Amino acid sequence: MVRRIVACGGQQLLFPVLTTYLFALARRPRPKVLFLGTASGDGAGYLLTFYQALAGVDCEPSHLALFDRVVDDIDALVGSQDVVIVAGGNTANMLAIWRLHGVEKALRSAYASGTVLSGWSAGCLCWFEGGITDSFTPDLGALRDGLGILAGSACPHYDSQEARRPVYLREIAAGLAPGIALEDGVAARYDDERLVEVVSARPDGRAFHVDAKGERPLAVRVL
Repeated sequence: MVRRIVACGGQQLLFPVLTTYLFALARRPRPKVLFLGTASGDGAGYLLTFYQALAGVDCEPSHLALFDRVVDDIDALVGSQDVVIVAGGNTANMLAIWRLHGVEKALRSAYASGTVLSGWSAGCLCWFEGGITDSFTPDLGALRDGLGILAGSACPHYDSQEARRPVYLREIAAGLAPGIALEDGVAARYDDERLVEVVSARPDGRAFHVDAKGERPLAVRVL
């Protein structure tokens, strides 16, 4: 069973081609898809965006709300999914809540069994060891306690938020693990924790490997 993660820099659900790409990686042609909006406090806006984006798509969408929890067996729910999509928001708060409710454990188990993990912004950063976040300050800073399923760090929104690039370079110079920077609409696919390809829903979408020496552009396939 191949373990897969698709990490998107931003605006994932606004690009149908990214959804098509993601669902093609699922183990069933009509995937069960779970949405986690924890980082936004299970905000209604993100939830509406999720269901609207999947309207007319051949799948079984559902969501897990932790701020108004009605699900008893999180392990069973997450483990039954073919795809999990994680929304943006406050990464640090999301990780703390996941750990409190046992979601981290459920995600790790589902991932090992073939559930495709995905998401944008916080839902991109969380799979790595760390990265750049606005969880602690609007001026951005380093988060160093990600799930660590993927080695290294990540920086989403590399084009849409001007401060991301200099802060990422600064934090890597200060000791943050090297990693990947993704622009909005650009997603990196990992099979068995190995980067397989970077895809873009935009013709000009870019991605970079970033380390103490600076940026190195990565090959991007336009969908």
